[in-house]
Amino acid sequence: MEFIDYYKILGIGKDASDKEIRNAYRKLARKYHPDLNPNDKEANKKFQQVNEANEVLSDPEKRKKYDQYGKDWKHAEEFERASGAQRTYRQPREEPFRGDFGGGHFSDFFEAMFGRQGSSDRGTQVRFRGEDFHAELQLSLRDAYQTHKQTLNVNGKKIRITVPAGIENGQTIRIRGHGGPGINGGPDGDLYITFDIPNDPAFKREGSDLYTTKEIGLYTAMLGGEITLDTLTGKVKLPVPPETQPGTKVRLKGQGFPRYRQEGSFGDLYVTYSVRIPANLSEKEKELLLELSKLRD
Repeated sequence: MEFIDYYKILGIGKDASDKEIRNAYRKLARKYHPDLNPNDKEANKKFQQVNEANEVLSDPEKRKKYDQYGKDWKHAEEFERASGAQRTYRQPREEPFRGDFGGGHFSDFFEAMFGRQGSSDRGTQVRFRGEDFHAELQLSLRDAYQTHKQTLNVNGKKIRITVPAGIENGQTIRIRGHGGPGINGGPDGDLYITFDIPNDPAFKREGSDLYTTKEIGLYTAMLGGEITLDTLTGKVKLPVPPETQPGTKVRLKGQGFPRYRQEGSFGDLYVTYSVRIPANLSEKEKELLLELSKLRD
């Protein structure tokens, strides 16, 4: 197996912190994501390499094995078990261990280190669980608002998943059996998907609540009226009481974000009013405002 330098793939040093690994991965995953590079085989290949590098280096245990054993890090446990077994069998007055691996049932690395010694069960194959894969999926806030289907390209395989409404930014879900293939009949690994959901230009999300700002005219704020407000589900009519002050916040119950895995349950929508001051006043408007100011004074 050819050695792959995961640190080089992510463009980081061997002493990189967890945060540096995470930041490097996110930057490169977005750069080479298949959705942004359709029909670009080279970008797809690099995307897979970036995912593989992150899957190893973001896991402290796997990273430790990789740093110690290089390209053979996946077989570190075999090496350590066999090393312990050899120490046991080399104690004085014990018969030398004469078992073999029965035709390459163990890794080339294991066999190279210990020849054909190390197993008391002749012909027994050791099963290994496949690698877990890690991927990042970016969704818009509006996509995350409703349950929908997404198709992912993982190591050249298309996987169709259902994304539940209300999925959280940074949340990770596991899809069983969609990781790397098992060895010698071992179970396949799992696929872990982390969701990146930035705020919408018009809405800020906090948990299941949404926050937005709505601009209203000066006369509407002073005299009251009705405005039309855009929400994630469409337009709603909203009454504005007379003498509404700038910064006034109103709550629309149940108009927020759906709660994850709680069908029919929603947070609230909070609307903060900003008041638009008229510009380019006519002489008549100035006269009327002057009269109004005298009345108020």
